[in-house]
Amino acid sequence: MKLLVTGGAGYVGSVCAAVLSEAGHDVTIIDNFSTGNRAAVPAVARLVEGDVRDLAAEVLAEGGFEGVVHFAARSLVGESMVKPEEYWQHNVVTTLELLDAMRANGVNNLVFSSTAATYGEPEAVPITEEMPTQPTNPYGATKLAIDHAITSYANAHGLGATSLRYFNVAGAYGSIGENREVETHLVPLVLQVALGHRDKIFVFGDDWPTPDGTAVRDYIHIRDLAEAHVLALATNEPGTHRIYNLGSGDGYSVSQVIEMCREVSGYPIPAEVAPRRAGDPAVLIASSAKIRAELGWNPTRTDLKTIVQDAWAFTSELGDQAHSAGRNR
Repeated sequence: MKLLVTGGAGYVGSVCAAVLSEAGHDVTIIDNFSTGNRAAVPAVARLVEGDVRDLAAEVLAEGGFEGVVHFAARSLVGESMVKPEEYWQHNVVTTLELLDAMRANGVNNLVFSSTAATYGEPEAVPITEEMPTQPTNPYGATKLAIDHAITSYANAHGLGATSLRYFNVAGAYGSIGENREVETHLVPLVLQVALGHRDKIFVFGDDWPTPDGTAVRDYIHIRDLAEAHVLALATNEPGTHRIYNLGSGDGYSVSQVIEMCREVSGYPIPAEVAPRRAGDPAVLIASSAKIRAELGWNPTRTDLKTIVQDAWAFTSELGDQAHSAGRNR
């Protein structure tokens, strides 16, 4: 298929673009590099640099596109609390422009990168797709609004779409991993301590109602996540909007993640307990039973050690490259 991948230079978008390209698809990427990395863009993909809102209609008007995989978005929860206007503009308005461009050019196959933040603080875990959606921040609210918009376009205009909701993506796929200017994810933050880029990792609360007192989260390997996008794209049906959660079905505590990073990296990784953060739930685990049953998605990299080993291979290689660059200046 000839595909448009928005935000294809970001962590998740670039891995999915690479996997789609390897599967034989013809991939065009739109990315403005506000958070993406040029080095992560697959060599075989075509790159169009700029904003999705400005370029989607022009690119799709070239003709021949059979599907869109939409990753481009603002995605920092804390930032969304203080700059909500940017999230409503960049996430919701941009997506509406994209949906209209798809409709105008006869493209009716969409996979949307949503988030489990649409559920807010869950009533129970693991979280299923039937649970209430009550986002607690503008980021989650904008993603939920987009899901509603996609449903209405599917009902009215025959769009075939899938929204994939997930929490913590981690690991790496070969030379593509987490390499952001502003990092908020636990695994790369802990590994930055191992490399000496941070003095210590902060643990926000050790008195949660969990086995070891630290918060528990669901982690999904980036390669397994990419495969879910490929499956969704291949099975979309006109007039139907499906929503699936993606997760391992199990959770790992903050302490378990830090200890595994110590084991894999061979570094002590100092940790310091800090006060709980407002709004953090004790446990967040997603059920992926629905997508497993309906699409046959079968994640094979769900153990924490595999996730951390792949992340460490990428992170340590980055560290070696930075060290070499410093020596050669």
